[in-house]
Amino acid sequence: MSQQAHLRVRPGEVRGPSSEISELDKRIIEHLQLDGRRPFTQIATALGVSEATVRARTNRLIARGILQIVGVTDPLKLGFQQQAMIGVRCEASQLLEAAEVINAFPEVDHLVVTAGSYDLLVDVVCEDNEALLHFLADKLRRVAGVRETETFVYLRMLKQVYTWGTR
Repeated sequence: MSQQAHLRVRPGEVRGPSSEISELDKRIIEHLQLDGRRPFTQIATALGVSEATVRARTNRLIARGILQIVGVTDPLKLGFQQQAMIGVRCEASQLLEAAEVINAFPEVDHLVVTAGSYDLLVDVVCEDNEALLHFLADKLRRVAGVRETETFVYLRMLKQVYTWGTR
């Protein structure tokens, strides 16, 4: 996936029912999920609408926070040798505040509030083991409200896709 532009539809960004997104919007999103660099003219031809329609609808979806088009890279090929998922248990009264602080760390590429054994799941990308250690010891574990963490170091990424469709 290195250097390919992909579409990332962000869960939680749609504030209302999916009916706010038209069938045409969904088809546009699906085309962009396959190739975020696909020209609007090609999408328009495939969908039987004008390029202006595709452009306007794409811009509206972006402005509404429903989609973003980004270049997804392979961290290993960029020199980031260590990836991990970290389960975090927090003090209940400080959960959202802790999440806000953790979210600001540049190492964090995915953060979710969860139900279950952990309050937060944090995906991080680090240069190496030393950088991961620094993140854990000097940043994450010093955040107010963080009680404990468990780190799951990635040994091999088997699947990461952004083409889950629009349902």
